[in-house]
Amino acid sequence: MEMECLFYNNMGTIKIHKQDGNARLGSIGTAHGDVTTPVFMPVGTQGIVKATSHRDLKEMGIQIILTNAYHLYLRPGDVLIKEMGGIHKLSGWDRAILTDSGGYQVFSLGVLREIKEEGVVFQSHIDGSKHFLTPEKAMEVQENIGADIHMCLDECVPYPSSYEYTKGSVELTTRWAKRCKDAKKNSNSLLFGIIQGGFYKPLRIESARDLIEFDFDGYAIGGLSVGEPKSIMWEMVDTVMELLPLKKPRYLMGLGFPEDIVEGVKRGIDMFDCVIPTRHARNGNLFTSCGRINIKHARYIKDTGPIDESCTCYTCRTFSRAYLRHLFISHEISSYYLNTLHNLSFYTNLVKRIRDAIDSGTFDSFYNDFKSQWKGGELQDEYSICNG
Repeated sequence: MEMECLFYNNMGTIKIHKQDGNARLGSIGTAHGDVTTPVFMPVGTQGIVKATSHRDLKEMGIQIILTNAYHLYLRPGDVLIKEMGGIHKLSGWDRAILTDSGGYQVFSLGVLREIKEEGVVFQSHIDGSKHFLTPEKAMEVQENIGADIHMCLDECVPYPSSYEYTKGSVELTTRWAKRCKDAKKNSNSLLFGIIQGGFYKPLRIESARDLIEFDFDGYAIGGLSVGEPKSIMWEMVDTVMELLPLKKPRYLMGLGFPEDIVEGVKRGIDMFDCVIPTRHARNGNLFTSCGRINIKHARYIKDTGPIDESCTCYTCRTFSRAYLRHLFISHEISSYYLNTLHNLSFYTNLVKRIRDAIDSGTFDSFYNDFKSQWKGGELQDEYSICNG
């Protein structure tokens, strides 16, 4: 289905070019250019994607990265970043940037925290100092950083959590979201609300409906991939998808593996982020067209082939598995770089193939082919598996 020029006003809505089933090919306007969707956003915690360069990201065609407001607030400090002209000028990245609010990091880093109506008191993982993060402070920090897309402050509850605790958390997250919107000052940035609700369908529905009333620029589904089974995770996604406005971007936070991206797009998700491709690269885990290999294994000592025969990235064009294994085992810094270059190229190519399939009306065929070929996990004998 073609939906050219539907749902678009430069910033804050999504322009849908094509739709194939629920899968959407579109673009989101930001102050630093349009972002074509579906999109995978590499995580650049400190304003740079680890073990690579902005030049490499641009050559791959990456249009947007995610930076971490929590970490940048603690070091070098959001005020300093503002004094330096904002994160784009300081870091040299002139394309779109999304910042999270810091709520998830307070949860995930295991630092001392205390949730209050006013905000959250947390202890820095760097030096143990105490900080008080309110919705208003979260907005101030993100606007000082100067990203294009900001996220509301939310509470991410652990899995499992009781219904009573989760309900209170949802209501608190909704009140914080309203305060974030009221505190927003920069008209050149977008603000996304984050749907919570743990693993209770009624609470997910309540959270989505309440946030939609505030008419945010986009909606994220948060609080997933925190230890729950995948089946439950997708059940929570499916619960809220039909409620979300068609004209607003939909962002599935913290997902994931290649199969997660494909499944998410099939459900109508537009945006994804995760540390998986870069973190796995630094651990020697490399993605291929049918699964993942660990380059440190002895089976690659004399392997003259590339990581993936179908990949055209610099690493695959130039180096053998044997050499990449040697670099990794020798703890060469270049190993992190070359592995990261490949994994990000793999992810970038995956979303490009997805966009092309939607554009040509063949996404269902792409989905079925992917499901039949992709084995997931770590391959033990990728040659026989890939060749059927």
